[in-house]
Amino acid sequence: MKSKIIVCLTFDFDAESVQIRQREELGRVSKGQFAINRGIPRILTLLKKHEIKATFFTCGWVADEYPESVKNILEDDHELAAHGYLHEHLNDLSLVEEKIIIKMMMESLNKFTTEIKGFRAPYWQLSHNTLKLISEAGLLYDSSLFSDDRPFILQSLNLVEFPVEWFLDDWVIFEIHQHSPNTAYEIWQSQFEAFINEDDVPSNRRIFTLTCHPAAIGHSYRLKILERLIEYMKTKEVIFLKMKDATDYILNKRPL
Repeated sequence: MKSKIIVCLTFDFDAESVQIRQREELGRVSKGQFAINRGIPRILTLLKKHEIKATFFTCGWVADEYPESVKNILEDDHELAAHGYLHEHLNDLSLVEEKIIIKMMMESLNKFTTEIKGFRAPYWQLSHNTLKLISEAGLLYDSSLFSDDRPFILQSLNLVEFPVEWFLDDWVIFEIHQHSPNTAYEIWQSQFEAFINEDDVPSNRRIFTLTCHPAAIGHSYRLKILERLIEYMKTKEVIFLKMKDATDYILNKRPL
């Protein structure tokens, strides 16, 4: 008999950090602000309705600019994780520059909680120094690589890696390719169904990760599809976990 599937719902909380860093015009900036005005409140309401705890990868700048949104996330007992400072392209930075960014990121997030355990690189773009730097910062897991479809341990860095994939990212589906919510549901549900029936996934690595963005999934007609997916997953043997709890499960083999 196969073990339960762990589902990690994750949200990249960028707000308008990308647009501010790139000095874009007001209309583009306002698109990022949708995450604050509607995306985050709607997502928190949905998660509360279904009694699910999730992980919010949050830029340090966003935490500095929107402390109330971050407090609301933590008050609902969700996880705050790291996502750069101003959504930088880390692979374009020197070692010194990247160290400064990591330090700024951690200082901003630690104002809200000292339980920052994970990291996801902006754009999923890592430098050759990034993983070493986040390990040195005391983080326990990363979620930026594509080399598997189940978590694995980066032994040399003592980091758990939760792999990602473009077709499991709402921004790619909705904002880049402008697909319909039904297309997103078909892809996500099909991948989930196939994954849970795979025979090559060890029992302690049966973890399904979905990446969403409040500025994208937060639109009402799209959020309904996420709820539909949640309701479908609940018909299976699943447990929804924050990534830091999934990390603890992997490293310490704690019972579910």
